[in-house]
Amino acid sequence: MITSLKTPLKNLTRIGEITAGRMKTLGLATVEDLLFYYPSRYEDYSNIVKINQLKLEENVTVQGQIISINNKLTAYKRQQITEAAVSDKTGLIKTVWFNQPYLLTKLKEGDLISLAGKIENDGFGLTMRSPEWEKGGGRVHTGRLIPIYPLTQGLTQRQIRFLVSQAIEATGEIEEWIDENFQFSIFNFQSNPNFQFLNLQTAIRNIHFPESKELLSKARVRLKFEELFWMQMRKAITRHEIQKSSAPVLSFKEKEIKKFVKILPFKLTNAQRKTAWQILLDCQKAIPMNRLLQGDVGSGKTVVAVMAMLNTALNGYQAVLMAPTEILAKQHFETVCGLLKGFDVSVGLITRSSKKLKTQNLKLKTLPRRQAGTTQNLKLIKFIADGKVDLIIGTHALIQQKVKFSKLALAIVDEQHRFGVEQRKALRDKTGAKCHSPHFLSMTATPIPRSLALTMYSDLDLSIIDEMPPGRKKIITKTVAQENRQKAYDFINKQIQQGRQVFVICPLIDESDKLGVKAVTTEFEKLDKQVFPHLKIGLLHGKIPDSEKDEVQQKFVKKKFDILVATSVVEVGVDVPNASVMMIEGAERFGLAQLHQFRGRVGRSEHQSYCFLFTDSKSQNVYERLDFLSKTSDGFKIAEFDLKLRGAGSIYGTEQHGLQEFKIASLQDYKLIELTQSLARQIIEKDPRLESFPSIKKRLNQIGGPAHLE
Repeated sequence: MITSLKTPLKNLTRIGEITAGRMKTLGLATVEDLLFYYPSRYEDYSNIVKINQLKLEENVTVQGQIISINNKLTAYKRQQITEAAVSDKTGLIKTVWFNQPYLLTKLKEGDLISLAGKIENDGFGLTMRSPEWEKGGGRVHTGRLIPIYPLTQGLTQRQIRFLVSQAIEATGEIEEWIDENFQFSIFNFQSNPNFQFLNLQTAIRNIHFPESKELLSKARVRLKFEELFWMQMRKAITRHEIQKSSAPVLSFKEKEIKKFVKILPFKLTNAQRKTAWQILLDCQKAIPMNRLLQGDVGSGKTVVAVMAMLNTALNGYQAVLMAPTEILAKQHFETVCGLLKGFDVSVGLITRSSKKLKTQNLKLKTLPRRQAGTTQNLKLIKFIADGKVDLIIGTHALIQQKVKFSKLALAIVDEQHRFGVEQRKALRDKTGAKCHSPHFLSMTATPIPRSLALTMYSDLDLSIIDEMPPGRKKIITKTVAQENRQKAYDFINKQIQQGRQVFVICPLIDESDKLGVKAVTTEFEKLDKQVFPHLKIGLLHGKIPDSEKDEVQQKFVKKKFDILVATSVVEVGVDVPNASVMMIEGAERFGLAQLHQFRGRVGRSEHQSYCFLFTDSKSQNVYERLDFLSKTSDGFKIAEFDLKLRGAGSIYGTEQHGLQEFKIASLQDYKLIELTQSLARQIIEKDPRLESFPSIKKRLNQIGGPAHLE
């Protein structure tokens, strides 16, 4: 049978409907799918050794003739085993397979066989337990670097390798898109000998059945490049699409901005000044700004954002700030109003449950309290649509409700990385200037490693606040051994007696979820009834309705609780300057970047603050990780360290943050990431329609690129 890329897997030799169905659960339906399903690792069975030269613990391939083979039932656990004796004329080796009695139908005395596995001694001589095997001098399961694939229930490595061995003949149909029109030399590409690529067909063959370790290494480089390049091309196209649209030009109101800076109750850091200037410069262009502002919790991102919003209002345009939670939106509203007291601007708040307006240039100071919520809502919405509200703060209610902007020029989103093209379009569709796209600024306190920023957020320009305000005390962080738990409780009690408050973080909600870690409901009961019965303790987790979450957090802010026991929902939360202790149960269950985020919930005032990390784990690796956190306060160093240990998906969560799961590339491939980003951007900037690169354009459309390029 002739195999092509589009051949359904169910049509391959010796594959039934059941196996085809199991392959489908892995996302594999055609030969092409299978060829681009890469092994996760390899067993090296390329060393073919004579039996009389075998050494214990070696991974080798032995080739010989079956002298005897039979099934028997062991007395211990009544286990079926298949035993065979194999000779290559230099010696004899015994092999054992467990619970595979069908092997007697496949293998017979006199058959030539290749066996691959580890050499052991069972007390009676050399043996191989459950070795890979194939008849003759086969080169699919033995005698070479053997691919090991990710599996699903009911599938075996032998089945996938056998199917791949059939699919390989279709590699001739894979088109090589790198041709003479893709002029790497223009981008100084070929000057680096490490990036001399294999042909794509050769790379696919060698990723599955490597002819040598050298070719396997080259195949991995080519296929990593393949994966990263197409991702960067999509990002570069998105970036170009944004840049080709127009945005309002917001001139720098130097006099007023200097006044704003002068009346601040604190001095801006150099990092705040630098990032604010980058943003203000971007907003002076007719091309929409598309920027990500990074900075640790407490580094002063909000002040930078308010400066940009004020400059927008002074230009006669509107600015909007969206927050992920209602309580954070309310906090931003109060902060913005407080910082802009001396300026003639109006500020509105829209969340699902709260609509407010504070202004100094309208007769109406706040919306009438006596009016019904719906009437109040419509009143504020009308003011926004009429352009009477300069700055609008809110949650996703801003784009979900019937809000229309008169002249929106700046959209800022706090802690929402996935706020992107669709939401930007939703905002653009709500503005009165249909021909314009607003400038866009995303803010995050999540430390993002450089390699992650270059991949996931490569369509954004980066601004980093890498400096904390002066006078901020370093948070003392300690890993607490179980025997010192009571000492920690005593310390917490003293802090509360001094008027401070405490966060307690747990990984889970209730005991039914337990994985050997503290459940938040159980911990709450323990602290409330046993440890601190004399204190006021609140409970917060994801299953509590949003309105109740806000109420609990507001009570904590207003000091009605001494201790707040919570899950990770407080990772992005309100400012509680009075909280001085962060106590984290099951600390090993969180990534270092997330622990750093929790830690940033305290240390937000002049009080010395503390972070206590509790773990029941005995793992040395766990203690090394937590020790690194204890000694390091730089969020970016922490994120890079955690990335190396755990990977991006484990740290940030692929679903929550929209991270792409790479099949073969990783965020450790920093040079390739930089290279592919540079190439993609230069190609799109030089030729956005890709007319000079027809092979790239064709391949991009084949793999789900844009429907058209302009």
